[in-house]
Amino acid sequence: MIIGVLGGTGKEGSGLAYRWALKGHEVIIGSRDANKALAAAGELNRLLTSKGNVRGASNREAAQATVVVLTVPYTAQLATATDVADVLKGKILVDVTVPLAPPKVDRVQLPNGESAVVALQRKLGVDVKVVSAFQNVSATHLKDATHDIDCDVLVCGDDAAARELVIGLAHDAGLRAWHAGPLANSVATEALTSVLIAINKRYKVAASGIRITGVPRA
Repeated sequence: MIIGVLGGTGKEGSGLAYRWALKGHEVIIGSRDANKALAAAGELNRLLTSKGNVRGASNREAAQATVVVLTVPYTAQLATATDVADVLKGKILVDVTVPLAPPKVDRVQLPNGESAVVALQRKLGVDVKVVSAFQNVSATHLKDATHDIDCDVLVCGDDAAARELVIGLAHDAGLRAWHAGPLANSVATEALTSVLIAINKRYKVAASGIRITGVPRA
């Protein structure tokens, strides 16, 4: 699969890109600054040591991929997606956005009291299948392929087949993932990130996470 990671120069985006490339996917890191994306891709390729390949490009070029993943900060979410909206038509867009409002990132602050991902779906329209995922996964250990990430992925979306594809991508990244209902439920996963940040601060840890219990593992 060809995966385009918009904002892939950041910690979360580059970490996911690394894990997908390691699994054999063709990964394109996108950025507003193509040179910055090229540099980030070079760093990942050195880390991959010929076990996978990542290339850098502009966000528009990365958005040409089969599946597109949006990993930019909340303040850049709408602008980044709308800039490539014409390229996204007919595709799945995986949105990792968390509406954090510095400096109080450990306090839930949902925009207008709703999911930021739902707002993006409304903006892009029905021609793009937006799926919410990976908001609760810390980037701390993503680039360590030997580390077992102790956090499940909740996948929300209005299209069941699109959710299933993203669950497969989570598995390819070495994560356990679950269908978590329609896109409206993303409001809970987005809010959970601030809760986890508060836990990290209180207990002086780097990467608290969530686990779903009571459901047999596939």
